[in-house]
Amino acid sequence: MNVSNRTGAEPAPWVVIKFGGTSVSTRPRWENIARIAAAHRVQGRKVLIVVSALSGVTDLLKRIAESGSDELAARGAQAEILRRHEAMLGELQATSRETIDALFAQLDRLVADPGRVSGALEWQAQVFALGELMSSTLGAAFLGAQGLPTQWLDAREHLVAQPLANQSAWSRMLSATVPAAPDAGFERALAARGEAFITQGFIARDPEGRTVLLGRGGSDTSAGCFGAMLRAQCVEIWTDVPGMFSANPRLVPGARLLAQLDYQEAQEIATTGAKVLHPRSLGPLRRAGVPLVIKDTNRPQLAGTLIRAVASDAAPCVKAISARKGVTLISMETVGMWQQVGFLADVFAAFKHHGLSVDLIGSAETNVTVSLDPSENLVNSDVLSALAADLAKVCRVKVIAPCAAITLVGRGMRSLLHRLSGVLAEFGALDVHLISQSSNNLNLTFVVDESLADDLIPRLHALLIRADALRAEDGAIFGPSWRELEAAGAPPPPAAWWREQRAALLDLAAQQSPRYVYDLATVREKARALRALGCVDRWHYALKANAHPAILRALHEEGFAFECVSLAEVEALRAILPTLAPERILFTPNFAPRGEYVAALEAGVRVTFDALHPLRHWGELLRDREIHLRVDLGVGRGHHDKVKTGGATSKFGVSLDEVEEFRALARHAGARIVGLHAHLGSGILDADHWRSVYAQLASLAESFTHIESIDVGGGLGVPARPDEQPLNLAALGRVLDEVKQAYPQFALWMEPGRFLVAEAGVLLARVTQTKRKGHVHYVGIDAGMNSLLRPALYDAWHEIVNLDRLDEAPAQMVQVVGPICESGDVLGSNRRLPECREGDVILIAQAGAYGAAMASRYNLREPASEIVL
Repeated sequence: MNVSNRTGAEPAPWVVIKFGGTSVSTRPRWENIARIAAAHRVQGRKVLIVVSALSGVTDLLKRIAESGSDELAARGAQAEILRRHEAMLGELQATSRETIDALFAQLDRLVADPGRVSGALEWQAQVFALGELMSSTLGAAFLGAQGLPTQWLDAREHLVAQPLANQSAWSRMLSATVPAAPDAGFERALAARGEAFITQGFIARDPEGRTVLLGRGGSDTSAGCFGAMLRAQCVEIWTDVPGMFSANPRLVPGARLLAQLDYQEAQEIATTGAKVLHPRSLGPLRRAGVPLVIKDTNRPQLAGTLIRAVASDAAPCVKAISARKGVTLISMETVGMWQQVGFLADVFAAFKHHGLSVDLIGSAETNVTVSLDPSENLVNSDVLSALAADLAKVCRVKVIAPCAAITLVGRGMRSLLHRLSGVLAEFGALDVHLISQSSNNLNLTFVVDESLADDLIPRLHALLIRADALRAEDGAIFGPSWRELEAAGAPPPPAAWWREQRAALLDLAAQQSPRYVYDLATVREKARALRALGCVDRWHYALKANAHPAILRALHEEGFAFECVSLAEVEALRAILPTLAPERILFTPNFAPRGEYVAALEAGVRVTFDALHPLRHWGELLRDREIHLRVDLGVGRGHHDKVKTGGATSKFGVSLDEVEEFRALARHAGARIVGLHAHLGSGILDADHWRSVYAQLASLAESFTHIESIDVGGGLGVPARPDEQPLNLAALGRVLDEVKQAYPQFALWMEPGRFLVAEAGVLLARVTQTKRKGHVHYVGIDAGMNSLLRPALYDAWHEIVNLDRLDEAPAQMVQVVGPICESGDVLGSNRRLPECREGDVILIAQAGAYGAAMASRYNLREPASEIVL
């Protein structure tokens, strides 16, 4: 990785490497530090090591700082600090104790100091500083013993904080600011003393020489300041994660590593919730032009996240979604503020008086609402009460807490709004207290109740990827997912069948293009996996997914019944499988004409009704008939709005409040309701969905007289994107069996479609032309939306590869488009492909479902033909 900010042959002798608490808390990790520092020295760089306190020590010092008159608590924390460092001395096999013993004695004096009872700010700063002073002292001795002569440097001699206008006493002492800039004198003085140093993060001094702190996370800030002062080649932040991610990876395992960011994006991500980097560290580096790299102490081979100046004309993209918890909203309302001169001045004067820094602001004719970020403010009940009392003189005050600020970060946020409809819809059902779009066009923030944040973030992250607002496939920006990094070394998943059949597929494409190719072995494999779930009494294949005769015959041989949604499907099925018993066909039409119902009933197939109209107007058809009722349980699920088949906006099913009328009409017509059915959507990867559907239908079935079967629908999802996990069939079996044990009197039916055939089919096409417009590259192929409609209709994502160049590295980000005269004729947006040339064979995977079945002759172009291997 080239992170040099130097020009020509000028050397870049300094590198600043910072290590957090977990990275300095065991001997093996100190050995890592020694190796990392030695590697830089071998490459001719001078090294400044910045360290935090041992893991957990700052919290113990905080316990002392907050002990007040409770000397027992203070002495207990002191004893634990001594125990931790004595253990570390033994682990590091330190031979000299003189300096560390002096620091132990200083801690003892501070615990006995009267300042402990009052919690004096100057006393607190001295207490907290001891953590870094102790760890750096241990480190200097250990590194020297390892053959890396390392001089101990007191950060307070070189980092001088400057008080800011309107800064409170608390922030001047415990969250100070150091205006660091390149300092040639400091660089020369340090170089004259040696080539390897270790110093403390988190601490500095004020102009009076008193110890001050740089706030929690201040060790990053110290590294940034030293990096700027030394005009370092780079600053490396070594931590316990591989870098910054597109979301908190502990909440979102599919979150992507951010391979590269510019300073402002990184600062926004850090400011809005990412804990891996303190935002204050970036200001000095940005001004000095020094790159910063976030690296993993335990996996130094990983590239990490590189932060530096990048081109400002990069394509707009959401880089991350983050959350800050503990946010407090102050809502101020009065009719007297409308066009009143000086009202806002009076309001913000109160915040200034109490030393509070406002973060977000929202205003209306009679209301101003602001947020207070706890990381930048001392926000407690006493401060808030005093603030509210002052504000009450000019307006009505409401404090809303605890809240969470959910922020989308990325360049060009306003130009991405059209892609965020799905994200905005998630907020539609929530009580959103404040929405803020930053003036620098780098973020969009929603403030909601804190309790919602952890569940909301994973859903929003998935929606951003699905909407292509977070361009996860752009290898220049995003690296592997957290899940992939954690699984490193695990056996790779089985290769897709089409990789093994590459040569045969290239031959087929040479004969004719475009064409669908199906692998029956994959269909049978999927069918057998479902049949292994013994709790399901009957599986119906949803014919609409793919009605190819060879697939229907294969599934019939595997023991599947069939679900049809039109009379034409019923007739085609019976022609292909003439011996199929009529009762193994489930007919589930929607708004079909009367004639189709008549023909289906006469053919003896099972018929499902999902509206009152047929029973009200065609009752004479149903005398002595057994029928099935499709119920709308009131909510839809699925990977896209257009595949959600439940809820008031869906045209499918009888709503729960009309079930009794349906039953009455059936009785009047002389029909018996023998089955209940619900299908709420498609592309569902959560096994618990079917538990809910099954339990609701079974509970409803108990109020009926003749129910024999419960059909919980289909919609079994197939993971499309690399970050999606397959549906856990074992978990599905467990949840279904759990409900079945409670309702053993009802047979259980399911009706998968896409699950059985999607991965069994691919679409082969040839490159026709390539084109560049601005920064957008297009690859045209001879298959369009007339052959594969799903991307245009559902924003569906299909893996796309250049089959001719399958082993070549991706060269650029492209849009894969077809020949249809529509702007929506895009088969794949923002895909990383090798350089494509006219005639190359492009393979679109997972095309076995709703591909050829939805094809048309639009533009009078023939859709892709079909062939079975």
